[in-house]
Amino acid sequence: MSIRKPYWMKSPFHWAIFLAVLVHFSGAIGIAFFSPAFFVPFTPVNLFLMLLLLILHEQPINFRFVQAFFMAVVVGMITEMIGVNTGLLFGDYSYGEVFGRKLFGVPVLIGINWFCVVYSSNVVARKLNGNAMKDKLSVALLAAAIATAFDWIMEPVAMKLGFWNWRDGTIPFFNYASWFVISFAVSIVFGYLKIQASNKLAPYFLVIQALFFLFLRFTL
Repeated sequence: MSIRKPYWMKSPFHWAIFLAVLVHFSGAIGIAFFSPAFFVPFTPVNLFLMLLLLILHEQPINFRFVQAFFMAVVVGMITEMIGVNTGLLFGDYSYGEVFGRKLFGVPVLIGINWFCVVYSSNVVARKLNGNAMKDKLSVALLAAAIATAFDWIMEPVAMKLGFWNWRDGTIPFFNYASWFVISFAVSIVFGYLKIQASNKLAPYFLVIQALFFLFLRFTL
């Protein structure tokens, strides 16, 4: 007698969502109710896993997508370096040790985080805009707004988990203004590169991560 597998077990896409939910749910419960000291250091592993899942669900992976990836990573790293070392962007802040090795005060993994957030925001913005490739400005504005809203959800939790710290523990409005402008600029480049932005997993990535940070925002 054979046991028929549920539909979601036959689909790599549904397996990816299941894995993302499992990792974030376990992490949220572990951080909130058990041992933050044990679960928080796994943050870089989680970030690499989410990047891998996003890439695996990108169709097609072509030279333009590779260009978009490296552009977002480099822009994210450079702006963060300027911010950490001068205070001219984002405000007066410094990174903790959670993300590991740093370059000029900025963890090398932060560029990957910038790509994941801004790219996923572009996918959502494109879908909300009816997948209009020609309307680059409105897509970029909406993507920047989504990325900035995500940062607003994340910031207080990131401080509590030691990702980074703000002077006097106050998150300045300037941080969100910088996030919006930089996300908008990166999104404009995405538009001119004509990235398809049809990644099925990207909207789920944003929702799952947003729920993760919202949960911790109210429980920590």
